[in-house]
Amino acid sequence: MWVQMFLNTVLVVLTDVAAGLLGTTLCRQHFHLLLSAVVVFGPALSLWVSQHSVFARRSHFLYRLFLRSGWGWTCIFVGSFVFLLSFSIRRSLSLSLRHLSRLAVAGGLWLGCCRLLDLLENATGSCYEALQSGPEVSNGQPLLVLREGESKSECLKAGMLWRGYEVSEDVFLLCLCCLLLVEETAVFGPYLSLGGISDAPLRILFFFCVLLLGLWIFLLLCLLAYFPHFPTQLLGGALGCLVWRGLYQGWYRLGPSWYCPGRPGHGLLNTKTSSNETEDTGSYNHYN
Repeated sequence: MWVQMFLNTVLVVLTDVAAGLLGTTLCRQHFHLLLSAVVVFGPALSLWVSQHSVFARRSHFLYRLFLRSGWGWTCIFVGSFVFLLSFSIRRSLSLSLRHLSRLAVAGGLWLGCCRLLDLLENATGSCYEALQSGPEVSNGQPLLVLREGESKSECLKAGMLWRGYEVSEDVFLLCLCCLLLVEETAVFGPYLSLGGISDAPLRILFFFCVLLLGLWIFLLLCLLAYFPHFPTQLLGGALGCLVWRGLYQGWYRLGPSWYCPGRPGHGLLNTKTSSNETEDTGSYNHYN
């Protein structure tokens, strides 16, 4: 029994501290600047890291398990937290689904951007075959011979090289997930300060979201330090910030309607169950 009480106390303390930090105006308004600084200056870490580290291998289990399915992990934990928080407050399925629709919109934009990036790379790229031996090879560097009429998939399947205009989809995904996590979880701090009820499942989900945010930042630093590719990673980070700004700082500010899901916390951050829209909007604007 005392072990359970101790673990519950630790959970409450950790989640209260994390919710307080994420819910501050400083974090909400300037986290994207911190993330931008990480993307811009992160490749400089390659001067100090060891290329013999386990994180210097793309086959590392963290890359395989989390990076390749990053959007799925983000949707699972953030979606569960958003649904449980909104439904426990209002007991309204339609309101919970409206808040969840923000993830669907962001996911649709992410998939659309990835598709456009693939089309751009296919349209601007060319296939090259590397000659590993012969008089053309000099200084240990193979000569690249252009192969006409090859698509990207056919080129890579044949073991050749594809060179085109590339934007790092991994950095794009990680930046977008980090910004989305901060936006969706920042509402928990104001909710607690208003006396909201928070049982163990809700706090556990929030804690997992915080851990996931830390993991995405760590993987972002690993990519920038061990696999620096300028300016493709810079463009990926810029695209992630652009999508976030267009959604959370643009469209979602219009307020909930049939064409807009509204910002996180809208309709939730008030202490009364009254349907008075003025009170609800004032509370929402105060914490956003």
